[in-house]
Order: sequence, then structure tokens, then C-alpha cells
Amino acid sequence: MGRYALPGQPPVPLLLRKSARARRISLRVSQLDGRVTVTLPAGVPEAEGLNFARSKESWIRKHLEDQPSQAVVGFGVVLPVEGIARRVVPAQGRKVALRQDEIEVPAGSEARRLARFLKELARERLTEACDDYAAMLGRPFTSLTLRDTRSRWGSCSSAGGLMFSWRLILAPSEVLHYVAAHEVAHLAEMNHSPAFWHKVETLFGSYDGPRRWLRDNGAGLHRYRFDDPAG
Repeated sequence: MGRYALPGQPPVPLLLRKSARARRISLRVSQLDGRVTVTLPAGVPEAEGLNFARSKESWIRKHLEDQPSQAVVGFGVVLPVEGIARRVVPAQGRKVALRQDEIEVPAGSEARRLARFLKELARERLTEACDDYAAMLGRPFTSLTLRDTRSRWGSCSSAGGLMFSWRLILAPSEVLHYVAAHEVAHLAEMNHSPAFWHKVETLFGSYDGPRRWLRDNGAGLHRYRFDDPAG
């Protein structure tokens, strides 16, 4: 893979990648984080891919303008936790504390501390939900892992391993529970057949609302960056 940039104000970072399966040059702007990727068929020079990106510059910039603005998490930032807007404020003690409309974080590497706290909270909420749904289904899962995934909110392996995006802890509780029920249902139906959706509804109930929320608002959960300015 090669990293380049379209010149201009601001410059647009480009990621060029080769794919043996690609039949033609393709361009993708991620709805989650705005990453611009140009995919080239094997044998096509990178210069040709760059020229293609330049010819689509107006289209690229228009899509980037429509992306949610990025927010580097720190004191003063309002962050949704379980769908509730909470302002990040300095803590008096040594632990992260979740309040009704604030989240207290000790000073010093606060973004890293907050990310660790949110991942632990996500694991707690998802494990509890998946335990309940798996018991209802009568199918145990073998593992539960968290990642910061770009393309999916969860997955279920054929071996019964569940994976979720930890950013689900930023969504309303019913959305997190819907995704948990969705992946647990895959323990019985490794497809998206009518039988699968019937199991989701049996486990969770009506899922149209949280499914629509993810479609309309899910990309916004990726606007929050937990980079630590101190390194």
C-alpha cells in the first residue's frame, strides 16, 4: 500500500492499494472516518491511480465535507456514553467516574484513561447482554472480543466467537443490546434469512428503531478521537 495526498487546502490523504481481484480502478470514501482509498488492479501503476483520484477531486472533497467533524476527546468535550451526552471534566479522585451529565477523568493522559474506561464498560454491558440472549437461545458463545472496527458493529464466527466494536458504548443502550442480540442469533443461523431475523425478534423484540438509529447515526460514533496529545 502507498500513502499519498491530493494537494490543496486542506490536503487530502490517499491510500493506494493493489488487489488481484479488482477489475478496474475504484475509489472509496469511508463513511466512518473519511479515509480515501484507491484500489488498483494488479499491474496498474500507482501513477494511474493518482491521476484517477485527481480527476475525482471535486467528488472526494464533497463527500468529505459531508462527513461528521472530528472531535479529539479531552476536557470540555461533550461525549455520548450509553447515548447520554456527558461533558468530560477533571476528576477530584484517581478514577474515571460516570455522572448524570458529566464524566470525570483524572488529569494526565485523560484520553487514554477514558478510552480504557469505555472499553471496560462496553465489555461489561455486552457480556451481560450476550449471556442473557445466549441463555434464551440455548446456544453458548465461546469468546467475546472488542475492537475498533470500521466496517461492522459486530460479528459471529463459525466457532461461536463474538466480536463487537467497543464504540457501541457511545450509542443508546437499546442499540448496543440490539447488536448483541443480532450476533447471538447468528449462533443458530449463520445467515440473514427470515429464520435469522425471526430469532433476532424473539430475543430482542422489535428491532427497526435501533437498526435505523445505527444506519442514520452510527458513523457519528467514529468522529470521536481518543488520541493522546501527550503521546
